[in-house]
Amino acid sequence: MRTDLHRQPTSPLTAVRNLGILAHVDAGKTTVTERILYLTGTTHKRGEVHDGTTVTDFDPQERDRGITIFAAAVSCAWDGHRINLIDTPGHVDFADEVERSLRVLDGAIAVFDAVAGVEPQSESVWRQADRHGVPRIAFVNKLDRTGADLDAAVRSIRERLHPAPLVVQLPIGTEDGFTGVVDLLRMRSLIWTDGRDTAEEGPVPDVLREEAHRRRRQLEEAVAELHPVALEEFCATSTLTARTLACALRDLTRTGDGVVVLCGSAYRNRGIEPLLEAVVAYLPSPLDVPAVRGIQGGTVQERIADPAAPFAALAFKVNATATGRLTYLRVYSGTIKKGEAVRDTVARRTERIGRILRVRADRHAELDQAVAGDIVAVVGLKSARAGATLCAPAAPLVLEPPTVADPVVSVAVEARRSADTDRLVSALTRLVEEDPSLVVRTDPETGQTVLSGMGELHLEVAVEKIRRAHGLAVGVGRPKVAYRETVARGVSGLLYRHVKQDGGAGQFAHVVLDVEPLEATRATPSDTDSGNGNGSGNGNDSGTGFAFRSTVVGGRVPQEYVRAVEAGCRDALAEGPLGGHPVTGVSVTLTDGATHPKDSSEMAFRTAGRLALREALRASAMVLLEPVAEVTVTVPDDAVGGVLGDLGARRGRVTGSVARAGAVVITATVPLAELFGYATRLRSRTQGRGAFTTRPTGYAPAP
Repeated sequence: MRTDLHRQPTSPLTAVRNLGILAHVDAGKTTVTERILYLTGTTHKRGEVHDGTTVTDFDPQERDRGITIFAAAVSCAWDGHRINLIDTPGHVDFADEVERSLRVLDGAIAVFDAVAGVEPQSESVWRQADRHGVPRIAFVNKLDRTGADLDAAVRSIRERLHPAPLVVQLPIGTEDGFTGVVDLLRMRSLIWTDGRDTAEEGPVPDVLREEAHRRRRQLEEAVAELHPVALEEFCATSTLTARTLACALRDLTRTGDGVVVLCGSAYRNRGIEPLLEAVVAYLPSPLDVPAVRGIQGGTVQERIADPAAPFAALAFKVNATATGRLTYLRVYSGTIKKGEAVRDTVARRTERIGRILRVRADRHAELDQAVAGDIVAVVGLKSARAGATLCAPAAPLVLEPPTVADPVVSVAVEARRSADTDRLVSALTRLVEEDPSLVVRTDPETGQTVLSGMGELHLEVAVEKIRRAHGLAVGVGRPKVAYRETVARGVSGLLYRHVKQDGGAGQFAHVVLDVEPLEATRATPSDTDSGNGNGSGNGNDSGTGFAFRSTVVGGRVPQEYVRAVEAGCRDALAEGPLGGHPVTGVSVTLTDGATHPKDSSEMAFRTAGRLALREALRASAMVLLEPVAEVTVTVPDDAVGGVLGDLGARRGRVTGSVARAGAVVITATVPLAELFGYATRLRSRTQGRGAFTTRPTGYAPAP
């Protein structure tokens, strides 16, 4: 069915679907998106990644490299429903782009390669979606490839991702002979023939009838085990109707207890219609997800998805161009019209909406207003960054922003010509506005400008963007990784007295600290769950791998001074004694202290906390940590020995290997610093037949 997007009336909230496409690199996310746009009538020609004609991969670098780098939003209509779709990157270096997208989505399609099954980045984005509670359906793509196996892909979903896969289709034909699917709910066949954009519906082929009934029975039993209403009907009648199955599948998808699995070949335009039907049937509308929660005046407030409620939206992406800034919003409640004023509660300023745009990648259609449930772009905001909350000035609210991971790789950048230095600073500022996972700083020792990001490719793309968009000649230094320091063996009872008297009120603070390793955060110092100190001065922040608590009794250190000591300790974490790297994995306990009736103050205790922890770290046994990554290398059988030897030379630790169709998939843990230039080395050792992917796994002690 084709539906003209621009002839659709404004959809009610129940007819809106906000979803993303998630997958490992090269699993076919962008091709799935292009086929959805073509089938819904949004485009009139199939875009191809290899031809550089896709709608969502519109950036020149994306077309040159053949991968998705920037999340792109598109809007289309299907069967009376508005579908706002975000095509996300699959490469690990751009996981932060996926994180920002997931923060504003109500559902997702997870795309898997029918040959490879669940791949490393598939698992990473699945875990990201788990953290955000985003319901998903699965689409096993590329069933027309040699070696494609739906059952093997489903097994990998069950074993590596641990949901209950609920397969609702049976393929008709294998590999190059794949022509269609059997719909197990309605027990019908859908056949796609070359030259036709839509499927031809018919009865189940005779050769597959017995297998289809067996798989339908398996589906009914799996659903009955998970859904109480379905179980009741199954026990009473020993079967489930198509209506009961559909309702149960919708409930299980939205609770996350099961994942509906469909299959097809996006490149050949086979399986996209049933996928769209599943999106409409199983994924939630804005009314089906919990009300968004934010902070207002120190209390938690909820805003329901109601156009009549006070306006509240989250900015999740910014495009800063020479002609202005385009800010992408997810509207959670209320209605906003062009020309109206909104309050940016993060920047604490009020701005005016100039234009509201319905987005289709790099093309836009003007709207007069946006309502709850919409994903739109607005023009006119000067200061809003990704993660900013925009709301009605009379009803302020702060929504939780997307988390930003710590950068792990840095390069020094400089303009080739001294006259371009100011232009480079402006270009870097614009880059950071668009991508919060990029960090720019000046090295205090060398005076160099240092650009930090999530990986070698991430920085390469950022530098190339400066060259292309701003016409700057930029010099780049060798990449360096972000080291950390941690405590291997701490100290107890370290006493520090801070006394300063130079006329007038003096400073006096006396603290006693115990310092020990924080084992719970040593393995994953980049985790983002955190909690701040409560009223008793206790705190645990696993974002920096730091925990603080006070065991002082008898009021020897007042509560406000305890908080000041904690703040001082956090200040001391910025530079460790080994090499000035940030410190992580530390637990500090304030065991005793003393005050002066006149000279004690919060500033004195903060200073004492900072200097005491620095002294304690110098007295402790410290360990240098380096970022490590899980590397998955796919190589031909005849090149395995050389690749294993090269991984060993790079201090890699092989954790597993699996033979697969004339190739071997090797999994190893390798320090990130040793992976620079690995792509070229792997190609030379395998005559261009090898490939690898990486996934950050945290930090490990450096030699």
